[in-house]
Amino acid sequence: MAPRFAPKEPVTLDEPKDTKFTPSELRKYDGVQNPSIYVAVKGTVFDVTPKKEVYGPGGSYSIFAGKDGSHGLAKSSLKPEHAIPTTEGLEPNELGVLDDWFSYFSQRYNIMGVVVPEEEGTAKI
Repeated sequence: MAPRFAPKEPVTLDEPKDTKFTPSELRKYDGVQNPSIYVAVKGTVFDVTPKKEVYGPGGSYSIFAGKDGSHGLAKSSLKPEHAIPTTEGLEPNELGVLDDWFSYFSQRYNIMGVVVPEEEGTAKI
């Protein structure tokens, strides 16, 4: 049996990278300032550029481009005020939804690194 949320078509992923992105560095990967589009889930940065029609400008999930939108994903919300990294205040079922999103992303998109606090510094890809 295929893992939960497995892609319909096989996906070949690169070895995960361990680049450190501050929130301000991650914001550059929104499909506007940079042609690459990154979305972080639970602090892990994924390259979602292959689905730019979904995550890029005008896409249905563009609210998450260039940021960690874990809170919004957990709440199944596309409201800008929910596209934030915190999991504080989430219900247990919402944390489960967030885990599902993480599984979904992990099976489809290359891991580019992790989000670190602003003072920790500079992404070099």
